[in-house]
Amino acid sequence: MQGAGFELTGFDAVMEGNVPIGSGLSSSAATELATVTAFRALGNLTLDAVQAALLSQKAENDFVGVKCGIMDQYISSLGQAGHALLIDCRSLGFEAVPLPAGVQFVIADSTVRRGLVDSAYNERRAQCEEGARRLGVPALRDVSLAEFERRAPALPDLVAQRCRHVVAENERVLHSVAALRAGDVTAFGRDMDESHTSLRDLYAVSHPVLDTMVEVARAVPGCLGARLTGAGFGGCTVSLVVNACVPAVVDALQREVARRTGLTPQIYLSGAEAGAGIILGE
Repeated sequence: MQGAGFELTGFDAVMEGNVPIGSGLSSSAATELATVTAFRALGNLTLDAVQAALLSQKAENDFVGVKCGIMDQYISSLGQAGHALLIDCRSLGFEAVPLPAGVQFVIADSTVRRGLVDSAYNERRAQCEEGARRLGVPALRDVSLAEFERRAPALPDLVAQRCRHVVAENERVLHSVAALRAGDVTAFGRDMDESHTSLRDLYAVSHPVLDTMVEVARAVPGCLGARLTGAGFGGCTVSLVVNACVPAVVDALQREVARRTGLTPQIYLSGAEAGAGIILGE
């Protein structure tokens, strides 16, 4: 923030959090946006939500060393209650997409921890950048799935696998947005399922415990879709569940996953909430 020309006011603070660290639920972005929001309020700074997100991303990229995109910081800054957020990472544009009523997200923390810097996150990013370079495009979003499949044989096998996931995932995002706008929550759930399969088989960022948790959740009637969330290699899964079926999904996750893996996942129930803001107390 100082590098961007903001004069900061120092303050004493106590930070308390209930986002599990290392779980893939964007605890770092939450910390960054809470800090930016505090500085903005205390210094009466003119700083919009997009700029706050981008400065937070810069801190993660340059200080922490994780070459993350803008997704975590954007939703932590720009999230609207009851909505998903469609993000264009090139234009930095965004659009709130209403989520349907009658369903809830069941977040299951595997308790398997990983560090993003130590994981293969940066390696996956480099592989995708190599694929885009070999395909002669600025980014993989500039290749349709049909065109990619035609040109994939010219890529190294591992690079092709990583890129195939990204190209198909981009199409799934657009399909998911169309499904939500049409109120087709079942189609949205199928996209979640397909996304996990691709993350597991092509991008290779899942974990046996995460795969078990997804399998267990999907087997319960009323679970419309499930996938890992975050960078993978541990952390959490998120399942889209019809409200009346939430207790059954929670019970299955806690009992069956413990039986099969020896780990009892921590469960969090959540809707879509608003991003960072100021709450004035006494």
